[in-house]
Amino acid sequence: MKSVILIILMCLLLLSGCVSQKEVSTLDNRLSELEIRNAEIKKNREALKSGLQSREQKEQELRHQSASLGAKVNALNEEIRALTGRVEALEHLLQRQKQKDAGSLQTEKARIEKLAKSAKSTDERIFRIEQYLNFESTTQTPPKEKSVAKIIPAGQVTPKTSEDEIYRTAKQAFDQGDSDTARKKFQELIERHPKSERADNAQFWIGEIYYREKWFEKSILEYQKVIENYPTGNKVPASLLKQGLAFFNLGDKANSRLILQELIKKHPQSNEAKIAKDKLKALK
Repeated sequence: MKSVILIILMCLLLLSGCVSQKEVSTLDNRLSELEIRNAEIKKNREALKSGLQSREQKEQELRHQSASLGAKVNALNEEIRALTGRVEALEHLLQRQKQKDAGSLQTEKARIEKLAKSAKSTDERIFRIEQYLNFESTTQTPPKEKSVAKIIPAGQVTPKTSEDEIYRTAKQAFDQGDSDTARKKFQELIERHPKSERADNAQFWIGEIYYREKWFEKSILEYQKVIENYPTGNKVPASLLKQGLAFFNLGDKANSRLILQELIKKHPQSNEAKIAKDKLKALK
């Protein structure tokens, strides 16, 4: 480009007249300066362009970072709101639980007080029954006929009635409505064969005799003997059921309900428990 400009200038000078060597040299120097300045300007322009591109790239990166930070901030805000909601819900549940526990405590306290009163009433009732029984035991009993001792030949023993025979006789008398004979025979079985497998049944039937006679207080005590003396026997659920029914017949619904609930709790799979559930519905 420098050569072209120089040629053009020389042509112009030739056309315009004589041109000195000094003028040509001056023009050449000025062209060199112009080219240097032009190169510097071009270099500066490239540097500015590169700087602008770098700045735009950084700005773009900053915009991306800003957008990413904004998204993270929004996510954190959402998480904070969610956590705040959970905290509020937990506080609400805790408050409700405290109120419920306080109510349950009051209910349990009232139930315990009610049970204590009921137990006291039961103790008083049993005490009166026992007093009555003590009076009954002091009444005069009919004199027994004197028996003549029999001479037993040597080598022989007195035949004893078997427990099965006693039980069979007692049950037959019970089924026939002969309560006195049944009661005596069942009592005889218990006294003579206390370890018998039929002893708990005999005790239960004694309670049944008094229940059938509508002597409910006495029947409750006899059923209690089954529960206490034969806790693993098969007549315990039936004894609890009949105790509950006996208290109901005496008008004591509170004790009736407690005993029936105890039956359901301790023997949930028994047939007596099913009957107790139906009876409890009637007591409500």
